[in-house]
Amino acid sequence: MKRPLPSILRNRIFQHVLFWLAHLVFYATLYGSFQENYRQTFFEELIYFPGKIAFTYFTMYFLLPRYLLPGRYWAFAIGFLIASLVAGVVQRYVAYNFHYPLYYPQYLSDPFFYFPKIVKMFVSIYPVTFTAATIKLLKYWYTNQKAQQVLKEEKLQAELKFLKTQIHPHFLFNTLNNLYALTLKKSERAPDMVLKLSELINYMLYECTSDEVPLEKEIKFIQNYIDIEKMRYGDKLDVDVRITGGINTCTIAPLILLPFVENCFKHGASEELQQSWVKVSIDAQEHVILVKVENNKANGNGHARKEGIGIQNVKRRLDLLYPDQYELKIMNGEETFLVVLTINQKVAESRYS
Repeated sequence: MKRPLPSILRNRIFQHVLFWLAHLVFYATLYGSFQENYRQTFFEELIYFPGKIAFTYFTMYFLLPRYLLPGRYWAFAIGFLIASLVAGVVQRYVAYNFHYPLYYPQYLSDPFFYFPKIVKMFVSIYPVTFTAATIKLLKYWYTNQKAQQVLKEEKLQAELKFLKTQIHPHFLFNTLNNLYALTLKKSERAPDMVLKLSELINYMLYECTSDEVPLEKEIKFIQNYIDIEKMRYGDKLDVDVRITGGINTCTIAPLILLPFVENCFKHGASEELQQSWVKVSIDAQEHVILVKVENNKANGNGHARKEGIGIQNVKRRLDLLYPDQYELKIMNGEETFLVVLTINQKVAESRYS
């Protein structure tokens, strides 16, 4: 576990003071080592310090945010050039009135407004200014990237929540239609359907709040839904459900399988006049979850099936939750409709570890 930095190290004023002290000590030591005269080089660095600080902060907190970051590059270049000339004149004044009289009186023979010397003065400020500006830009870039990542995650979560809220009313609408059909027939199975429906609603409201749920619970939810459909269609519907593998050790996004199973009944059994069948196969291995959902079509219904809200939503959720980690095949044959979904469970689990 990483320990947080002491509050003093996170203080901006302390960080800035530390930066300038490091600059002062480094250059005073570097130049002083040439002639073993550290006192003089320390003084020389110190008298030019105010000009360096003023030019650096003007660049960092005025020119960068006002011109460079918004993309006004020509305005930044012109402002930077003017500021450089002003800084060069200021540093030339310091040199002419404080530095040269003490250590280099021979340099006073040159006129004050000697352009090569002014250029040399403001160019000498650039290393520290560029260093500070680079740190500022890197910090800005990091903060901006972090903010973009947060916005991306928030947008992703908002979209997933929106898709999940669409699933609930879509599913409930179809299930209530089933219940309504039984009540019209005054079927004795209506109370059982209400009980199953309450279990389904309980699962959706209280157990589907996380990104993934145990595969075992998701299968139980699917089986309850299938039981409701079997109550509705009775003997005219044949359902074959096969569950293999370690379903108690795998996880899956909640309600991700429902639209495929739901469509089997909506576009299969509900349209078949004689006999209909639905096959659901779920095989959970160590690294892969393989789901196959198949149903027969009504006679003469070999045309392409139009995707509804459920299938569109589940495709979008798969893209968001399992990017490059799943394979979905939808085969619309003459007599059957088959969906094969493969999820790479090992990669999927790593996303939530």
